[in-house]
Amino acid sequence: MATFLYKLGRLAFRRRHFVALIWVALLTLAGVGAASAPAAGNTSFSIPGTEAQKAFDLLEQRFPGMSADGATARVVFKAPQGEKMTDAANKAAVRKTVKELAGGSEVASVADPYTGHAVSRNGTIAYASVKYKVSGMELEDSSKDALKEAAQDARDAGLTVEIGGDALTATPETGSSEIIGLAVAAVVLVITFGSLLAAGFPLLTAIIGVGIGVSAITALASALDLGSTTSTLASMIGLAVGIDYALFIVSRYRAELAEGREREDAAGRAVGTAGSAVVFAGLTVVIALVGLSVVNIPMLTKMGIAAAGTVAIAVLIALTMIPALLGYAGRRIKPAGEKSRLLGGGRAPKNPGRPNMGTRWASFVVRRPVAVLLLGVLGLGAAAVPAASLELGLPDDGSQPVSTTQRRAYDLLSEGFGPGFNGPLMIVVDAKGSDDPKAAFTKVGQEIKGLKDVVTVTPAAPNKAGDTATITVVPNSKPSSATTEDLVHAIRDKGTDIAQETGSTVLVTGSTAMNIDVSQKLNDALLPYLALVVGLAFLLLIVVFRSVLVPLKAALGFLLSVMAALGAVVAVFQWGWLSGLMNVEETGPVMSMMPIFMVGVVFGLAMDYEVFLVTRMREAYVHGEKPSQAVVTGFRHGARVVTAAAVIMMAVFSGFIGSSESMVKMIGFGLAIAVFFDAFIVRMAIVPAVLALLGSRAWWLPKWLDRALPNVDVEGEGLRTQSPADGREGERELVRA
Repeated sequence: MATFLYKLGRLAFRRRHFVALIWVALLTLAGVGAASAPAAGNTSFSIPGTEAQKAFDLLEQRFPGMSADGATARVVFKAPQGEKMTDAANKAAVRKTVKELAGGSEVASVADPYTGHAVSRNGTIAYASVKYKVSGMELEDSSKDALKEAAQDARDAGLTVEIGGDALTATPETGSSEIIGLAVAAVVLVITFGSLLAAGFPLLTAIIGVGIGVSAITALASALDLGSTTSTLASMIGLAVGIDYALFIVSRYRAELAEGREREDAAGRAVGTAGSAVVFAGLTVVIALVGLSVVNIPMLTKMGIAAAGTVAIAVLIALTMIPALLGYAGRRIKPAGEKSRLLGGGRAPKNPGRPNMGTRWASFVVRRPVAVLLLGVLGLGAAAVPAASLELGLPDDGSQPVSTTQRRAYDLLSEGFGPGFNGPLMIVVDAKGSDDPKAAFTKVGQEIKGLKDVVTVTPAAPNKAGDTATITVVPNSKPSSATTEDLVHAIRDKGTDIAQETGSTVLVTGSTAMNIDVSQKLNDALLPYLALVVGLAFLLLIVVFRSVLVPLKAALGFLLSVMAALGAVVAVFQWGWLSGLMNVEETGPVMSMMPIFMVGVVFGLAMDYEVFLVTRMREAYVHGEKPSQAVVTGFRHGARVVTAAAVIMMAVFSGFIGSSESMVKMIGFGLAIAVFFDAFIVRMAIVPAVLALLGSRAWWLPKWLDRALPNVDVEGEGLRTQSPADGREGERELVRA
C-alpha cells in the first residue's frame, strides 16, 4: 500500500498539470450535469415494514384519490377579545379564506370549520383543515405561498391566524453555518501551518471534492429520487473529511521536508505514509455511512450512500491533487518548524530544541498513565449518566420555537380543543375478510372508546365498497408524550383481539403513529448497526495496526465518547440544563434519529483521529523505538494536526447550534460535543494512557493471524529502502498501467 501510494504521489507531483486538469474537468462535468438536470422535488418519504406505512398503502388502494400521506395544514383562527368565531363578520372572513384555500392546484380538500364541527366549545377558536395531494416534502412553493397569503387576508380582517401541520415543512438553510465553519477552518489551518498558501490547499481540495459530490447528487436527484437533505449531509461530511485528509498529507509533507528530503520525494513519502492512513480512515467513514442501509429507511440509505461517495472523492483528491498542488507551490511551502515569509520572515524558531506541546503532554501521560486513564474514564462516565434516561421521539410543532406560526397554531389548538388534538390517530379497519363489515367498524369504535386517554372517537367513515373504514381518535395527551405512545400500543393490542373476533384487521396510522413507528424502527436498528459498523471497522483496524488490542481499545473508546455525548444531549435538550445558553425554548424527547446518526458520523471521524495518531506511533515502534517512546513520537508528529482537525470539525458542527430548528440545533450540539469528547479525552488522553500501560503487548498479534492477514504496510516500512530512482521507475509503471 505505502509503496504504491508513494509512486502515485510522485506521479501526481511530476504530472501536476495533467492531474489538475482531470479534477477541473470532473468538476466542470459535474457542474454541467447539475445545471442541465431536471429540477427534482424533495424525496418521497416511506418507512417500509411499519404498521403506519402499511395503513397508508392500504388507504391508497381502498380510498383512491384520498392522498392518505398527503400534506395537511390547519389554519387556526381566534376571534378578537370579546368576540366569537360564530359572529357574522368573523364567519364571513373564515369562509372567504376557505374559498381561497380551495383554489390551489395541489389542494385535495378543505374542510369548513362551521360544517365540520371545528369550533371550540367557548366559540373563540376554530380551524380549517386543508388536505393536499402530495406530501409536505413534495409540496410546491407556490402552494405554500398561497396558504400564507390566505392566512394574511384573514388577519387583515381582524382575526388572529396561525398555520400548523406539515404543509409548511422546509429544509433548514445551512449555508451560513458552512461559511462560519470554513472561516474558522481557515484560521486554524493558518495557525497550524504558519502559511496562507499551505492552509489554502486543504480548503481548496475540500471545496472541489464537495463541489463534485454535491453536483453529482444534484444531477442524479431526479432519476434517483434524492432530496435536498441528501446533498446537505454529503456537503457537511465531505467538507469535514476533505479538510482532515488534506491537512494530514500537507503536514506530513512538511515533516518530510524538515528531514531534508527533496520535494518530489517528500510528496511521495507523504502520500505513501499519511495517504495510507487516509485510505483506511476513509474506508471506516464509508462503512459507517453505507451501514445506515441496515435501518431500512430508503431516504436514510440514499443519504448515507451519497455521503459515502463524497467521502471517496475526498480520499482520491487528497491522494492526487494535494501532491499536484505541492508541486505548483514549490519552495513557497516551508518545512515543518519554519514559518513562511508572510508570517515570520522565514526565520527558524527561537527555541528549536524545545519539545512541542504534544511531546510534553504525551510524556506526562506516559509517566502517569493510571491517573490520566481513571480521570478520563470517570469524566466521560459522569457525562454519560443522563443517557440512562434517554427518551426518543420525533419533533412536532410543539417543539418549534414560540416565534413560529406552527408553534402558535399548536398552542391555540391545545387551548381550544385539548393537547391531544394536535396529534389525532387514524384507525384503518380492513373488514374485507369479515362477514359483517359494519358490525366490525362499530366494534372497533366501541373498544377504542373504552381505552384510557381517549377523548374523542369519530364514527367510522367507510369507502365506496364498504369493506374498509377510517376512524379518527383524539388522545387526551400531547403527541410526543409517552402516554400517547402507550395509547397507540393499546389500540394495536386491541386490534389483535378484534381480528380474532370479527376477522377484520385494525391498523393505526397518522403522523403521530408514524413518528412512533419511526422511533421504534431506529431504536431497534441501533444495536445491529453498531455491531455491523464497529465489527467491520474492527477487522479493518486489525489489518491496519496488525494488533488485536489497539482496535479493541479504539472501539471501546468510541463507545465511551458517544455515550458521553448522548448524555450531554439529554442533559441540555431533555432535562433543560444550560437550555438558556443554547437557546433551547422547548425541552422534550431527543430526536429518534440522533443516536444512530451520531454513531455513523462520529465513528467515522473518531477513526480518522485514531488512524492518523496511532499509525504514527506504530510507524515509530516498527522502526525500532520502545513502546513508550513511540507514543511520544506519535504525539510529537500528530497531536498538533489532530487537534487542528478536531477544532475545525467542532467549529463546523457548532455553527448549526444557532439554527432556529430544534432538530438542526440538536444535531449540531451533539456532533460538536462528541468530537470534543473523542478527540481531546479519548484520543489525546485515554489512548496514550492505555498504550503506555500495555507496552509491547499493545502490538501483539497471534502468529496464525499475522500470517493470514495481508501486509498493507500503512506505516511505510517498505519506503525505508525506496530511492528517488525507484520512484521514477514506479512512475513509469503507473503510466504504462
